[in-house]
Order: sequence, then C-alpha cells, then structure tokens
Amino acid sequence: MQLLELTPAELAFLKTVPVATAHSPQRLTHHLASVLTARLRLPVTLHAVLATEPAHAQSTPVWLPGAALASLWLTRRLGGKHVSGVAPFVPQTLIRTLNEVLAECWLDGSVLDALPTAFAWQLTADHSQARLAVQFPHHLSDMTNWARGVINHV
Repeated sequence: MQLLELTPAELAFLKTVPVATAHSPQRLTHHLASVLTARLRLPVTLHAVLATEPAHAQSTPVWLPGAALASLWLTRRLGGKHVSGVAPFVPQTLIRTLNEVLAECWLDGSVLDALPTAFAWQLTADHSQARLAVQFPHHLSDMTNWARGVINHV
C-alpha cells in the first residue's frame, strides 16, 4: 500500500509547537492524583497551595514530599493499611514515580509558557493530610532535557 504525500496544511500542523493551556497546573494536579490513587490503592485528592520560592537555582526539578506522605507511601506500598509513625526517609520509589508523572506531563505538550519556580499541593488520603511540593529549574531547556532523560530510563 502506497502512502499519500502530506498536504501543506498537514505538514504545517505537524510542525507546530504545542500551545500551553491555562489548565496546565490543573492537568499536572489531576494526573498526580490519579497516579497516587492507583499506587496507594486509596482515593487521593490534591489541592494547590501557595508554594515557597526555592533557595537556589537547580538544573532539575526537586520534589519535596512531606514526612506524612513518605510514611503513607511506605505503609501502603508494603501492604499495610494504617499509617503509624513517621518514615525516617523519603523512598526513592516515590520520587521516581513523581518524576515519571512530571516528565510525562511535560513532554505531552502541556508545557507552560513561563516556567514557575515551584508548585505545592495539600494531599488528602484516608483521613491523612500531607504536603507535596516541586521546585523547577529556571530554564525551559533544562526541564525538557531532564524530562527526556526520565522517560528514556522508564
């Protein structure tokens, strides 16, 4: 079967850069909530809150999950039902999952015109409250290179 040549209109469409939508932060929030709900096997809701400015510039995104989220993640991923105590560390599997979600959202065309310095959320799951934040690099190219690297390692 022979393929037809693309029309100029089709070529122009394929060459356009995706336009950022006003809903990009909401899309990331929704995707994060969906993935966390699936991985933790319980309903998770995220509400955007005021994010603090990063102390210094970095070349990759930096996740700042609260201790309550780390404890919830460890408990649920190890098969537990009730969280007790506080995790002494942030599991790398949590950070890896968050990186994958962010990289996927970044590369799927829901990029922002101007990269914010940070996003933060208040997470509610199973009567638990936790905080989650991410600090972004200052340059769009750093973010794109990072996202491609994350997706290549998945």
